[in-house]
Amino acid sequence: MTTRQKLEAVSQNLWWSWNPNARDLFRDIAPDVYESSTHAPLAALKAASDDTLNDAKVADRIDAVYADFRSYMETPGSKADAPATAYFCMEYGLHESLALYSGGLGILAGDHCKAASDLSVPFTAVGLLLRDGYFKQKFDSVGWQVEEYPVLDPAEHPMTLLTGRNGEPRRVTVHLGDEPLRLQAWELNVGRTRLLLLDSDHDENPAHLRPLTRKLYQGDRRIRLQQEIVLGIGGLRMLRALNSAAEVYHLNEGHCAFLLFELMRERMATGETREQAEQWVHDHCVFTTHTPVLAGHDRFEPDLLLGQLWKMRDALHLSNEQILAYGRVKPDDHQEWFTMTVLGLNLTRAANGVSKLNGEVAREQWSQLYPDRPTSEVPIGHVTNGIHLPTWTAQPAREFASKHLGDWEADRIAPTFWQKIDKVSDADVWALRSALRKRLVDFAKQHVASQTMKQTFGLDPDTLTIGFARRFATYKRAPLFFHDVERAGKILSNADRPVQLLYAGKAHPADEGGKRFIQQIYGMTQEAPFEGRVLFLENYNMEIGRMLVSGCDVWLNNPRRPMEASGTSGQKVSAHGGLNLSILDGWWPEGYDGSNGWSIGDDDSAQIASDPSKQDRDDAEFLYSTIENSVVPEFYDRTDGVPSRWVARMKNAMRELPAQFSSERMVADYVDQMYDA
Repeated sequence: MTTRQKLEAVSQNLWWSWNPNARDLFRDIAPDVYESSTHAPLAALKAASDDTLNDAKVADRIDAVYADFRSYMETPGSKADAPATAYFCMEYGLHESLALYSGGLGILAGDHCKAASDLSVPFTAVGLLLRDGYFKQKFDSVGWQVEEYPVLDPAEHPMTLLTGRNGEPRRVTVHLGDEPLRLQAWELNVGRTRLLLLDSDHDENPAHLRPLTRKLYQGDRRIRLQQEIVLGIGGLRMLRALNSAAEVYHLNEGHCAFLLFELMRERMATGETREQAEQWVHDHCVFTTHTPVLAGHDRFEPDLLLGQLWKMRDALHLSNEQILAYGRVKPDDHQEWFTMTVLGLNLTRAANGVSKLNGEVAREQWSQLYPDRPTSEVPIGHVTNGIHLPTWTAQPAREFASKHLGDWEADRIAPTFWQKIDKVSDADVWALRSALRKRLVDFAKQHVASQTMKQTFGLDPDTLTIGFARRFATYKRAPLFFHDVERAGKILSNADRPVQLLYAGKAHPADEGGKRFIQQIYGMTQEAPFEGRVLFLENYNMEIGRMLVSGCDVWLNNPRRPMEASGTSGQKVSAHGGLNLSILDGWWPEGYDGSNGWSIGDDDSAQIASDPSKQDRDDAEFLYSTIENSVVPEFYDRTDGVPSRWVARMKNAMRELPAQFSSERMVADYVDQMYDA
């Protein structure tokens, strides 16, 4: 094979998205194109000259990356004998060049696909081809978020339109009420995982239906309902058209729950009774719920649902009330709306929340579905989310681990691997932290210079750096640090022991409250004593996420408990020696032991506060006092230039958290506890 052919083979598989040597190689062969394409390898390869690719040093790098790729693909993981699994989700966060995600649900799904590949789980994922993707974030002169939707061109990405023997696109039909919709699919290879993206945007569909798969969470409830019909029913029909078999169907959130109706329809079409079909579906399907607030679960008014699903109702030989009952907590309440989560719980053999606390909240949420059981016995367990370490661990941290702990590639998910951190000198651990912080500061300086949100850059590579980056939903309380502006100013502007704060995140286009939070933080960046010490990095994406979780000393998380289902961003910092400062919500109650980070408040209640303003005051006070009395002193109290108490916390976090909260552990739990049941 020529050097170009080898690099073409690598570019066509998302394996490169978690291999820094591959990413660096694509960047170096065409730096300008790589940057302008938001780091798309295929674009860089098309722009690279043969002279560049055949340069001796470049050719050696290509050979090495290609050999690593082939070795990965040909060496089976530990779960190759797991049941063949079809995984359905509305969004997938795989890489910044593919804007197929809006937040944590998509990032989690992307990491799930990658870990399934690492473990060799026979795994096919299904989603939507979001040609408009999630928006590019810009700002006007007063710091108000402005959304732009750059169009995703499949030809510029490693995806293939699936065709039949005659070369024509392979298409399936779903009905939206009276209207047929024809769906085609694009295939992405994510290591050994196959991801299918459904697409309605072609000339076989009427103009008003073509955009249906273009944009994530678009429009009103009718469009949302239609998208969910496409994902659940259309997704399964596409699998059937491709002869893709599965032993287990995993529904990641309620968006895809119409899959269950389609499975029932298939079974009944073979002659099974409804009861037999129901039992088969129940035995072969599992369901994950992420949403800790009842109002956040998708609900549809009865007339709307029946208007779109009447053909499915007839195929299942159901009356209106019978089909609606599958999605109602109280089946006899004819006014109750149809809830997708209820459908998911009713027709699956196992259900889970995504952290221990989230499982408790889900059992309380849905206890009315099981009136004959105490809440503790509601059949919803938990599999705590994890993160894909190869995607999120920066190259300097990988090199550090390989030098001091052993074979990072082979052993990173083994707890014994990380226990070796105790034998590493405090000076070496601190040197890693300082190098990663400087790397982040250099990145932020370059990024801020190109932003539409103009800010003064004053970050210092030796200053305690706190990061906050996530979706700007209001319950995450992004501006909590500024609850007492005077006290916040004193913390940041202490001449001897300064603190600097980095923010990033997008608000949903329809979330006025979230946009106001961003605007409020932007206002702080323009005022003394915050100017230069507080920065907002615009257009949050996976690249910015990787830089922040690797470079920040402290990761701040202050949602309203218990509204953070899991909150995996904080799991990404520990492999870099970063420390969490977090409300005891989501995954953190399982990870925090008092010596590997800090909590904001205590663990006395899993209920949403009855007085949010009081909770804000109390949590802000906890936050300030923890920073003032522990975080700042431990960072700046040093012996021979090394903060020994701080490094002790770093070692505790690095020893205990990366393996426990990895997506490989998570997927192994799914296989053992749910897929294999």
